[in-house]
Amino acid sequence: MALRFDVLVIGGGLAGQSAALRLAKTHKVGLISKRSLEESASSRAQGGIAAVLDSQDSIEAHIRDTITAGAFLNSPEATRFVIENGRRAIEWLIEQGVPFTREEGGYHLTREGGHSARRIIHVADATGMAVQDTLTNKVRQEPNITVLEDHIAIDLITGDKLGLAAKRCYGAYALDTVSGEVVTIGAPHTLIATGGAGKVYLYTTSPDTSTGDGIAMAWRAGCRVANMEFIQFHPTCLYHPQAKSFLISEAVRGEGGLLKLPDGTRFMPEHDSRAELAPRDVVARAIDFEMKKRGLDCVYLDISHKPAEFLQEHFPNILRRCLEFGIDITRQPIPVVPAAHYTCGGIVTDLHARTNIPGLYAAGEASCTGLHGANRLASNSLLECLVFSEAAVNDILAQPAMSLPDLPEWDASRVSDPDEEIVISHNWDELRRFMWDYVGIVRTTKRLQRAQHRIRLLTREIDEYYSNFRVSHDLIELRNLVVTADLIVRCALQRRESRGLHFSRDYPGMLPTPENTVLRRHFPRPL
Repeated sequence: MALRFDVLVIGGGLAGQSAALRLAKTHKVGLISKRSLEESASSRAQGGIAAVLDSQDSIEAHIRDTITAGAFLNSPEATRFVIENGRRAIEWLIEQGVPFTREEGGYHLTREGGHSARRIIHVADATGMAVQDTLTNKVRQEPNITVLEDHIAIDLITGDKLGLAAKRCYGAYALDTVSGEVVTIGAPHTLIATGGAGKVYLYTTSPDTSTGDGIAMAWRAGCRVANMEFIQFHPTCLYHPQAKSFLISEAVRGEGGLLKLPDGTRFMPEHDSRAELAPRDVVARAIDFEMKKRGLDCVYLDISHKPAEFLQEHFPNILRRCLEFGIDITRQPIPVVPAAHYTCGGIVTDLHARTNIPGLYAAGEASCTGLHGANRLASNSLLECLVFSEAAVNDILAQPAMSLPDLPEWDASRVSDPDEEIVISHNWDELRRFMWDYVGIVRTTKRLQRAQHRIRLLTREIDEYYSNFRVSHDLIELRNLVVTADLIVRCALQRRESRGLHFSRDYPGMLPTPENTVLRRHFPRPL
């Protein structure tokens, strides 16, 4: 089956949906979602969206906080671009009907780690869900948007693959996971908004959809990828065997939550003068240090000193979810551990969200815009989704109309049904475990080399499997995960320092000049 659109958007989170809605006024848009539109990393965002909305705050202060948290690796141009467009992005969401939490005199703003002011606009403690629900309702009603749920992109269609002189992107192949059919989707413009790669780690706050698909596809197509070593580990994930990585929002610490050892002793003041309000990389390393030093399974986040009414008003979902596991946060501390949370690196883009392949754009967690540097400042992620998806839209709208070449159908003539699908699940488990053990919060060169050796073995096995058997949802994700893992390890081995989220025992100091780790794929020359 073949489909044609003016624009193909791969990914149904905030970046993808906001771009689709903006484009739908003038363009026919195809929107691919791996599962339902409601299931994305964006919908899990609890804290909110950072923007300068208070007269006591300033653009310069938000820029300064972002660059400080990012260990000075941030692009000054990208940082200013995003933050200066923050208020307008929030106003657009308000126009769409997002019900941000109000207080007397306006919207309630909270504060999170690394921020010098209250600038986080939110919907209680479920901002992402409220934003996603609002936009999803609009997307489903928009006649110019064709939503392809239960479709997973396999690979991009490029001029290189078609043997054309024009080395641009013409769409993608996608698997309909319900029918099992591979669909050829042509479009003059393609936006990758597939999110990050949290599922490459054993413990993560990311949804099951975060398997690095867009990053891996772009890399295979020839895109530059940068700073993949910077994987943000959220410091406070609920520690409970049935919790399945439930996130305890940064805002809990922003509103006075204290990190404690099992005996009730605070430990963050010994690690950083900002204590619980230090950036995420600092807090995650401090928790990791205390757990390893003392042989602890977890530490505790205590906000029980706040009135119960306050907690019910500000953290209703966290309070309810913890109660389901027998934890009353109005009277008890919350057991927490760090977990992989956000991919700060990704596909390199410019300020128009363009990659180095014409016709191909990237926005959101799959991209590396330069905003986050070596560590993302809390609540800057949804802001980046909004600003760069709009930048991509503006660039697409400025492009002249173009026709598509003939696109070949997916060729499945030389493959057969898989005979041992258990191989996929075993490889998946092995990959996630050694990435957690060897490429986690604290790294060494020897651990990274061990991970790289295992990745090479897995890659050969997965490539052979992919070449001989029909594609499946799990196989596509596994193939993308191993590529993403390889990119993370390669970047980490190239960085001979400790900066932001990348901490190496072999190179504990920080070099005087910050530099990005940029990977370029070298294709073999034709004979």
